[in-house]
Amino acid sequence: MKAKLHTIITCFICLFACVQLNAQFTDSYTTIGDGGPSLFEDMPPQPTEYGKCYAKCRIPDCVVKLTTTVLVKEEQVKKVTVPAEYGTVTEQVLVKEASTKIITKPAEYENISEQVLVKEASTKITTKPARYATETERVMTSPAYGKWIKKRKGPTCFSENPDDCYIMCWEEMPAQYKTVSKQVLAEPAREEVIEIPAEYKTVTRRVLKTPAREEVIEIPAEYKTITKTVLQTPARVEETVIPAEYKTIEYDHVADGGKFTRWTEILCAGDMTNSRIRNVQQALSDKGFNPGPIDGVMGGQTKAALQQYQEANKLPIGNLNIETLDALGIN
Repeated sequence: MKAKLHTIITCFICLFACVQLNAQFTDSYTTIGDGGPSLFEDMPPQPTEYGKCYAKCRIPDCVVKLTTTVLVKEEQVKKVTVPAEYGTVTEQVLVKEASTKIITKPAEYENISEQVLVKEASTKITTKPARYATETERVMTSPAYGKWIKKRKGPTCFSENPDDCYIMCWEEMPAQYKTVSKQVLAEPAREEVIEIPAEYKTVTRRVLKTPAREEVIEIPAEYKTITKTVLQTPARVEETVIPAEYKTIEYDHVADGGKFTRWTEILCAGDMTNSRIRNVQQALSDKGFNPGPIDGVMGGQTKAALQQYQEANKLPIGNLNIETLDALGIN
């Protein structure tokens, strides 16, 4: 992870070094007309008007940190003597042989209970008396009749004095009833035949269940447990392999050799004003690339934002060129 981070930082520095090299390369070669030596085999395209400036930047070697593993100590074999191992075992030893003996087992008896008839079943005739019930009924003692009822202060009376308005109403007086009781035959007398069950008693007697007999009893052999020490694993010599030792070392690796960019039209030194740099910073900020303070100074944060914008839009990288200005919408 550390090596990867170092690689990213190194390549980042390589790409931005070109911005600082623009001014140096201006004086490092002479143009075709003055007879001096030329730094490059190719020259910028022939402009059609005066006041045009071009730049070709050298991108330094991109060096990354790599790691490799080297042998520090060879693998070794060490012999170790492992002592013998002993354990205890237990076994059964016969103390007394198995034998037999004869015993007499006495007879066994049991009690048996049984039912014995004492009295035969019989019948008898009995007379069941009649059964009466009490019934009640309502008897009218006075029929319904009509009667005038005098009432005071009817709902249609205008006067608030209840004595100023009387009402006579013909109303029905209900009939009068009383309840009388009487005895009625519910069930007449009748004869019934009653079954008298037989009578039994329980008689218990003792009977032979198992006669006396002789049995042969097996007397098992007797054993005892003894413990002794026995060899489980004999002594032996083991070889232990001590693994080789390695260490990781770090070294520099040229991931990408330095090269020059193509000729790219840039602003001439006199056109690189603070106002124009502020316009660049503002345009970068508007497009979501953080250039830092909008102060008209081409600082490290502005350069970083400028390169991120160029990479995102596949523009020439390494300087503030005309293609990038056009993409940013700056004249």
